[in-house]
Amino acid sequence: MQHSRQEVIQRTIREFELLDHLVANLSEKEWMQLLPRPEGKDPWTIKDAVAHITHFKADVTRSIHRIPKPTEVRGLVESAENHIIYLRWRDRSPQEVLAWHRQVQKEVLVALQDAPEEWFSGRERRAEWPFDLDGHSAYHRIKDIEEALKQPGK
Repeated sequence: MQHSRQEVIQRTIREFELLDHLVANLSEKEWMQLLPRPEGKDPWTIKDAVAHITHFKADVTRSIHRIPKPTEVRGLVESAENHIIYLRWRDRSPQEVLAWHRQVQKEVLVALQDAPEEWFSGRERRAEWPFDLDGHSAYHRIKDIEEALKQPGK
């Protein structure tokens, strides 16, 4: 499947708005609500999930600009990279994570506007490409964040 700039931008904006609407007015306690996570995984909060989503959205901007991943995560398996993201953001405030989430969205939209046309249509790609701009976010928004907010004592 080939994608168009307009379609990718629309999906990116739609998912950002859904996530941003969900987290924009969370209380401090809600930001720190633990997510349902498998045993052995870092104990993510809603704040950690938003930082995780945002990290991988920023990777798409780097990819568009042909900038390599940061050295500390280059070549790591997904779980090791996730752990580094967790360590980097776990002690930061929800306000910092929310601001970063919004800043990265602006950067992604500029990168998508500036990307060469062949970045979108140069080859066949899966329907969910680029996954980190909407599908990955939607997955964590629905499976993790929305589920955590349903838990008693949120």
